[in-house]
Amino acid sequence: MTDREIPKEPPVPELNAEQIAIMTEAVFLEEAAARPKCDVMFVFGGTHPGHWETAIAAYKSGLAPRIIITGGSGKSGGREKAEPSEVEAIAHHLLEAGIPREALLLETRSSNSLENVRFARELFDFSRVRSVLFVCKSHAAGRQYRTLRKHLGSDLMYIPATFDTVYRGVRINRNSWSDTEIGRSRVYGEYLRILRYGDRGDIERLEDRLVIRFADP
Repeated sequence: MTDREIPKEPPVPELNAEQIAIMTEAVFLEEAAARPKCDVMFVFGGTHPGHWETAIAAYKSGLAPRIIITGGSGKSGGREKAEPSEVEAIAHHLLEAGIPREALLLETRSSNSLENVRFARELFDFSRVRSVLFVCKSHAAGRQYRTLRKHLGSDLMYIPATFDTVYRGVRINRNSWSDTEIGRSRVYGEYLRILRYGDRGDIERLEDRLVIRFADP
């Protein structure tokens, strides 16, 4: 599975207010006003500074004593990225911020979010924990949450620690994504991925009340 199977910015059909509300709930997750302390932190791979900035802030706030960093392939969509790889870059920033090396567990083989979770499961015994703080982009939170639940179990508590991203000068977040063309396209693409990956069994399926069936883009 690769996240490139559906374009990052597909054409978007006309969306009414109800559809926008459903997609917001499915794609984004509500951030708690105060995050509880968790047993472990899970950082999905990526090159955005939010991956390490969010992880550093959470660790220094005492929200998790151990950090699993994923995303080791150094590839995106089949194209080689500049070194270091995602996991190395994130770890480098965490170490520079004073987080001890013994607090980090590096997953170095994955090339997409599904592999992030599957390969991390081979390195860490999640049956020993009850709660996971996971770091990812805000508009990827719904998909990442359902990936974790599918492969680590629905009995764990998953707490999102998300960050907004900017595309072509436009910030994408749960409150204003539908106001811009690029926001609608990015979030619609995420929604389509949640539907497709759920149907395929790669992630936990959407609840029926959140399913809107669109024609393939």
